[in-house]
Amino acid sequence: MTLQNTSHPAKSGPEELVPSRYAVKIGEIDVIVVSDGVLPLPTKMLGYNADPTEHAAWLNDMFLPPDAFDWALNAVVVRSGEQTILIDAGLGLDPALNLPRAGQLIKRLEAAGIDLGSVTDVVLTHMHMDHVGGLIVDGVKERLRPDLRIHVAAAEVKFWESPDFTHVNMPPGFPDALRAAAKRFAEDYRSNLRTFEDEHEVAPGVVVSRTGGHTPGHSVVRVASGKDRLMFAGNAVFAVGFEHPEWYNGFEHDPEEAARVRVRLLRELAETGELLVATHMPFPSVGHVAVDGDHFRWVPVFWDY
Repeated sequence: MTLQNTSHPAKSGPEELVPSRYAVKIGEIDVIVVSDGVLPLPTKMLGYNADPTEHAAWLNDMFLPPDAFDWALNAVVVRSGEQTILIDAGLGLDPALNLPRAGQLIKRLEAAGIDLGSVTDVVLTHMHMDHVGGLIVDGVKERLRPDLRIHVAAAEVKFWESPDFTHVNMPPGFPDALRAAAKRFAEDYRSNLRTFEDEHEVAPGVVVSRTGGHTPGHSVVRVASGKDRLMFAGNAVFAVGFEHPEWYNGFEHDPEEAARVRVRLLRELAETGELLVATHMPFPSVGHVAVDGDHFRWVPVFWDY
């Protein structure tokens, strides 16, 4: 991955009408956000515990449809020193789910000039299928380094040995698909796993920290170099979470704790002014967090061409 490949939003190829990657310099560290596509889900997944009238009003104010809309799927590549780190691996290709507009990460990494064999480390914010699925696509493992290090919280690996879905609010079929993807990932990559308890430095300036909430081992990644800072928050933050951080997401295994984590991280981001990137924020999902009364406000960056 060279700076030439990553210093600006990409020019789209003839088959794509919009850019699918966007790069940021964090001091001496290169960060590139890569879109895995979009995942159409019911709007009730965002804030299923909300008052229906307030929920409908928020969707209307955001010019979103009342029934279903497209959730962005973002992954990140970080280059620090001699290490090339992939943070989350996208949805992959599960034909049973019929989601043709997602699972684009592998080909988009190639389009960005990032060879899978150059990836030295993978960091997983958690083991939901839209974060591990790209690693279990047929033929992908053979293209990765045999000494690839996959960093994931020990609590996350333990959870998926016997996952609890009693507090989620997912569409039918998703729990079974999530179980199957996590099980296959663990089986395929067990020898590559490098688990940590609470915090681990993956590379100089790249630290992964367990937050819990969304899943027991859910983690965020902080990138720091010089005066620059960026947090990849995984699934801790969703579009509705700024104005309504107390609203639950249907994929949260502990929604009450997830809300507490969300508020804590948003407060941290507002105080530090560092950049935020999150899996399901609209691509390229690069921006700042501001305090807005009792809640928060998302301030997307102006694209740097």
